[in-house]
Amino acid sequence: MGHTLIEKIIANHCDQEVKPGATVDMRVDVRAARDFGGANVVKNLKAAGLGVDDPAKTIFTFDCNPGGSDQGYAANQQYCREFARETGVVLRDVTQGIGTHVAMEDGWVGPGTTFVSTDSHANIMGAVGAFGQGMGDQDIAYAWSAGKVWFKVPKSAKIILKGKPGPHATAKDIVLKMLQKLGAGGLLGYAAEITGDMVAGLSLEDRVTIASMSTEMGGIISLFEPNQEVLEFCRAAGGRDFQMICADADANYDKVVEVDVEGLGPMVARPGHPDDTVALSEVAGRKVDSVFVGSCTNGRLEDLRAAAQILEGRKVAPGVVMKVVPSTRKVWQAALDEGLVKVFMDSGALVGNAGCGGCAAGQLGQNGPGEVTVSTGNRNFAGKQGKGEVYLASPETAAATALAGVICSADAIPDVPVTFEIGRVSNTATEVHKASQAAAEKPTLMKGRAWIVDVDNIDTDMIFHNRYLAITDMDQMGQYTFDNLQGWEDFATKAKPGDIVITGSNFGCGSSRQQAVDCFTSLGVQAIVATSYGSIYERNAINAGMPMLVADAVKAGLKSGDEVEVDLADGTVRWDGGEVHGDPFSEVQMQIYQRGGLLV
Repeated sequence: MGHTLIEKIIANHCDQEVKPGATVDMRVDVRAARDFGGANVVKNLKAAGLGVDDPAKTIFTFDCNPGGSDQGYAANQQYCREFARETGVVLRDVTQGIGTHVAMEDGWVGPGTTFVSTDSHANIMGAVGAFGQGMGDQDIAYAWSAGKVWFKVPKSAKIILKGKPGPHATAKDIVLKMLQKLGAGGLLGYAAEITGDMVAGLSLEDRVTIASMSTEMGGIISLFEPNQEVLEFCRAAGGRDFQMICADADANYDKVVEVDVEGLGPMVARPGHPDDTVALSEVAGRKVDSVFVGSCTNGRLEDLRAAAQILEGRKVAPGVVMKVVPSTRKVWQAALDEGLVKVFMDSGALVGNAGCGGCAAGQLGQNGPGEVTVSTGNRNFAGKQGKGEVYLASPETAAATALAGVICSADAIPDVPVTFEIGRVSNTATEVHKASQAAAEKPTLMKGRAWIVDVDNIDTDMIFHNRYLAITDMDQMGQYTFDNLQGWEDFATKAKPGDIVITGSNFGCGSSRQQAVDCFTSLGVQAIVATSYGSIYERNAINAGMPMLVADAVKAGLKSGDEVEVDLADGTVRWDGGEVHGDPFSEVQMQIYQRGGLLV
């Protein structure tokens, strides 16, 4: 039996049999940490007395808060700078832009290589036929020290893009259509290969846009077989002869999904859920306050060109704020040289320094309570890009909307923009109150009070919001648990040491932040039982020694307040009146748990 793309890449980086479900020690070519996770990576290394395996393959990238405008970020950045000076670890400082894009521009990655980072969108490397994975602080610390990580070989899915999109469709519209078809958990635990007649002609930028949003479908990664353009780009950037990589003809795929893009037009994801996508026509005319163009999904030069072409010679609608953030310094310079920056400035837009932009709380692009934003980012979870509403769309749709003052496609911009009415009132933010609790011990057979959180697709911003990312003291994390999950904002004030959280599918989807696990430890929560987990979250919990069981218990008749028993060894959840059987701890998981964590 032949290998799929992901299996072939992993097989070339380990000395074990590679098949879906197998746990292997995978060598990692490039290991990165960002400005919010980097400080914890260093702290983990120092606490465990570990060094750096190969500083030349190890990178800091400061892209969440490239201005150091928050004291917490500034302190973490300086802490990492000092470590880089001590060890020789490579530093791409606040001047350089989004780390994953810098890694591609600088030739660190190419077809067949492996890359890990504290960035949950590290799987963007699938655009060049490379393996990329976002991981938590302990994972990255281990990778820095050992040059490898344990990894469970995922199942492979083949996604076939069928048909020819309409003339106004972009790569962003294609990936939003994929989200509509697959949903937030449609690729949960899978490595997908994107195929179809139209795929060979997709540009590198198109591939980046599509690959960057596999996380929003629950996927490990979405991979493309490189075309000649991609291969030449990687060879020129890296100064070395990357080879073509493709799946074997007899490779086995666990599932095959066709996504019909025939005649596809502009798409929009409605606020709160990237997978809540509709044809733009369904939301056209919605009044907006702001527009954001940027992010790892749509901040490349081709994206800025597309927006500038629509804006040139025109003005952003009165009362609308447009913000543009290039992905990297090189993109910023090229936009300046081509006159794109002048187009943006003349139109009334604000151009920020290279970085993540509105997806991170530390840079321009966030919105306020009641503010309606059209964004080219990859996530619009409640609270992710601010306290307002965020619609996801392409750069073309975003630019057209900025001119129209309402959600609008590029071929329907009105001659006169829609302006605000006098007396418009904004929504106000909800104030929440939290309290810290002490941590509890972690037995292998445990009893505790159940919390039934009957919600699927609880993302890491709902668990531990990104405005708290600079917090590295675990004792301070518990008070913020679930404070961005509607209906559960007071969880931290009611939780007690020894409690057990039981929830639905795809728990912990979204970001790679370790705090979304550690906040439960801070509260003393004994264990988490979920139908399924976001892939990065599952790793983070295992590596932290946090008991997390895979079992479908949320709808089994349990009620919040019931006493429940969780057996990690056999995967059983029991209570007075019933039991359900889930997955017992794997050997690797149990070893890490018994040690008290990956780095102990």
